Amino acid sequence: MRGVLNYHKSYTFLVVCFVVTQIHPTYSIYVNTLPSTEILTISSNRTIVSPGDVFELGFFKLGSPARWYLGIWYKKVPEISYVWVANRNNPLSNSMGGLKIVDGNLIIFDHYDNYVWSTNLTTKDVRSSLVAELLDNGNFVLRVSNNNDPDKFLWQSFDYPTDTLLPQMKLGWDLKTGLNRFLRSWKSSDDPSSGNFTCKLETRGFPEFLIRFRFTPIYRSGPWDGIRFSGMPEMRDLDYMFNKFTANGEEVVYTFLMTNKSIYSRITLSSAGIFERYTWVPTSWEWTLFSSSPTDQCDMNEECGPYSYCDTSTSPVCNCIQGFSPKSQQQWDLADGLSGCVRRTPLSCRGDRFLRLKNMKLPDTTSAIVDMEIDEKDCKKRCLWNCNCTGFANADIRNGGSGCVIWTGELLDIRSYVANGQDFHVRLAASEIGDEKKISKTIIGLIVGVCVMLLLSSIIFYFWNRRKKRANATPIVFEERNQDLVMNGVVISNRRHLSAETETEDLELPLMEFEAVVMATDNFSSSNKLGQGGFGIVYKGRLLDGQEIAVKRLSKTSVQGFDEFMNEVKLIARLQHINLVRLLGCCIDVEEMMLIYEYLANLSLDSYLFDQNQRSKLNWQMRFDITNGIARGLLYLHQDSRCRIIHRDLKASNVLLDKDMTPKISDFGMARIFGRDETEANTRRVVGTYGYMSPEYAMDGIFSTKSDVFSFGVLLLEIISGKRNKGFYNSNHDLNLLDCVWRNWKEGKGLEVVDPIIKDSSSSTFRPHEILRCIQIGLLCVQEYAEDRPMMSSVVLMLGSETVGIPQPKPPGYCVGRSKQYNDESCSLNQITLSIVEPR
Repeated sequence: MRGVLNYHKSYTFLVVCFVVTQIHPTYSIYVNTLPSTEILTISSNRTIVSPGDVFELGFFKLGSPARWYLGIWYKKVPEISYVWVANRNNPLSNSMGGLKIVDGNLIIFDHYDNYVWSTNLTTKDVRSSLVAELLDNGNFVLRVSNNNDPDKFLWQSFDYPTDTLLPQMKLGWDLKTGLNRFLRSWKSSDDPSSGNFTCKLETRGFPEFLIRFRFTPIYRSGPWDGIRFSGMPEMRDLDYMFNKFTANGEEVVYTFLMTNKSIYSRITLSSAGIFERYTWVPTSWEWTLFSSSPTDQCDMNEECGPYSYCDTSTSPVCNCIQGFSPKSQQQWDLADGLSGCVRRTPLSCRGDRFLRLKNMKLPDTTSAIVDMEIDEKDCKKRCLWNCNCTGFANADIRNGGSGCVIWTGELLDIRSYVANGQDFHVRLAASEIGDEKKISKTIIGLIVGVCVMLLLSSIIFYFWNRRKKRANATPIVFEERNQDLVMNGVVISNRRHLSAETETEDLELPLMEFEAVVMATDNFSSSNKLGQGGFGIVYKGRLLDGQEIAVKRLSKTSVQGFDEFMNEVKLIARLQHINLVRLLGCCIDVEEMMLIYEYLANLSLDSYLFDQNQRSKLNWQMRFDITNGIARGLLYLHQDSRCRIIHRDLKASNVLLDKDMTPKISDFGMARIFGRDETEANTRRVVGTYGYMSPEYAMDGIFSTKSDVFSFGVLLLEIISGKRNKGFYNSNHDLNLLDCVWRNWKEGKGLEVVDPIIKDSSSSTFRPHEILRCIQIGLLCVQEYAEDRPMMSSVVLMLGSETVGIPQPKPPGYCVGRSKQYNDESCSLNQITLSIVEPR
């Protein structure tokens, strides 16, 4: 009788288990171990959860047809983020398989009981009871059941990362075992198999990370300087996270640690080869991209040749180090700096001196000599006495500059940063720097010059005071006579053209005195700084009559600044539209060139759209009104103004908002005028912003009104989603925002991409049907081929009427936003060489 009762109890338990699995297809047994006596099968839908409910391990499926993988992901994060995959290159084709411990190894088996993945341990302790355990840091380990010592783990997933680095996980070399832990990208967003990109810690020379496309290096992190890798200035310690680099006789590794356990952080090598750090803050409820590398053209490996450095603030970006000249002037003139530079004056060994370059990414250290025992002073001496030495730098700036790195070969892959770089000392012949006597004479000359300036200051003030009373409203006339640029009768240049329409053209703008601008901006005080772009810095000012203005000041280091200045004067002076920013005047004084605009109280659209706090002020109705305003402004430029104008740099930061949140398109420095019979043009100098450039413009230099339409489409989708196209990330590993929107649109889930702020707003402003129409219009605008995109007149019509039919969009151009492209499966445009790309 007892046996019958036990049978019925067992049968009842099995029935309950079956019912639970049917009602809850995926469930977790809240244990973090898998004993050797149990099997984790796919059909059971069971998962293993770490003790603190942070990570979860189990089988998941991806792709079509479905493929099954064993992996680890964050349990509490709604966006599924896979941090480790076991059988990434050997997926299961159906759900008939599982995980078990066999002969001292973890094994994944298929429906034929064949092994598709194994820990491949050769030293097995089969006499002991083994257990697999998921730790709270995300490490999946195999150990003897009665031994929790981490040093005694038989195997651990932390030693075999896929594309993700977690806190406490080490990246680099275990010198005792020869194990090299490195990241390899997924092949695509729905294919975790080994991709084309790897990130490894190289130990030749001074340790640094290299990202490779197959076998070709594309990015170098620069050596560790005691605080960060010198080529990753955005890397820094935070209150909740700090970086750690260890180099000793046992290991050379990088890791990072979290001090706040409620904040999650991870580093991922994306399928496009980008080294990205993400942070999840529970209150924000989404992954935030904290930093990424490479970020721009100068981050690419050896963008410029030997003895040159890359600087994104110059055009072209490659610059010879002082004391060096281009090896091939012809290539240099074509903005091709790969040939590099050569020394003007040979070194003399003992009589040489050093030039200090500030805020630099240190050169390639493959052939460098490293000595951590000497300071900067001794490092300089050692370099000076080594006739083959070409430069030196401190190895560890955190410890007071201790440690020395000496370069003995060509100086390669150097770049300049605005801040947070490292000092690098280049060896030059003394004649290239100047002797101390010349320096003393220069100082004395400067002192005398200052005294003379003080003597003349009263005279200058007198004339300034006289001119101020009558010159504020004096018009400045820009003319072109026989290809000479004339300002109020004075020839400024004989190489620049104002117009192709007429031989002579006069444009009148009020001229403001330089001193008046200085007073209005409080001497260009940093507290009045509104922003900065390729042209220069923009300041807020207030005139004596109380009128507020915005002053765009041409940077003296901007090579293209004069072109932009003249372009804006030429274009905005003749344009009048409620959705275009208004130019009030200009200022020209010796080397100073400034444009004076109306001040718009709410600054730029991006300051609202991409800010966690500010974007809550933009409900759907406001976003829709802003979209309509931008569209009408573009339509005026393309069709209704006196000349057809292509903006070429439409983006969120170039849309300003007045006190009533009316949008106004700004920054016409890159704009081009078209004749009425012109449809497109070609340029070798591609300018604009990654993420907004159309494929045909970014890759072939072809631009037209359809280029602006593409930029408008990107901007429209950013307005709807509240996310940037460039640097976009989600759990589906989409290439960018366009890819994400297109995927959701095809799956009939268009509203999934809508900014949660819009969804949470009142029902009166959240109109799903109108939003879906706008998403469809945005996708029409970003179609890959220009001929498929609508004209702005059609866009304005579709936005303004719910009865107008909207065509079905074709796939968007996916390659927008990458500084360099590779023939990769994730990219729809490839095999194209672009000589110059200039981000702004």
